[in-house]
Amino acid sequence: MRRSLAMARIIAFFIAAFSFAPSANAHVMDGPLGGFGSGFGHPLAGFDHLLAMLAVGLWGAQMGGRSVWTLPATFPLIMCLGGVFGMLGLLPEAPVQIGIALSVLVLGAVIAAAWRAPEWLALGLIAVFAVLHGVPHGILAPRAADPAAFTVGFVVSTGVIHVIGIAIGAGLKPILRGKLVQALGAAIAATGLWFLVQALIG
Repeated sequence: MRRSLAMARIIAFFIAAFSFAPSANAHVMDGPLGGFGSGFGHPLAGFDHLLAMLAVGLWGAQMGGRSVWTLPATFPLIMCLGGVFGMLGLLPEAPVQIGIALSVLVLGAVIAAAWRAPEWLALGLIAVFAVLHGVPHGILAPRAADPAAFTVGFVVSTGVIHVIGIAIGAGLKPILRGKLVQALGAAIAATGLWFLVQALIG
């Protein structure tokens, strides 16, 4: 009972935090960038990126099986490809920002729906979103004092956020038949909808 109350408080905290989420301008950073530290901190400074990474871990934990590691392992790898696209300027910024907001909405929605997608479909969806999230990092990387270290930093940070998502998902999954995980997914989806509206009118 105490554990359920504690987890309910955690969910309430997340929902309250999401309700006051800032607009999705997380990937715009001004000023000089360093190396590993700047790269590591960049995903943490962007609420849209943070929620999407958290959702990847949550969804993997929710589906279970191989998805616990295949989804979080795929995202950082494909994100590097998106980074290359960003460096080369292959994708326009406005559609990318809309896609990033959409990724938060969709990932939250699949968690809320407890959708057990076929592995190939889940990985395909993750790969598309990973490319979109990688583009802004690729745009920023050449500005860093050490672009290689910056890139390693944001990839490592992304992995850490995935692990946190897995841990939260695994901890909440046995409680109330996974309803708390679904509630967290719904909160993420609602925030993603807000980000999407901001991206469309911005």
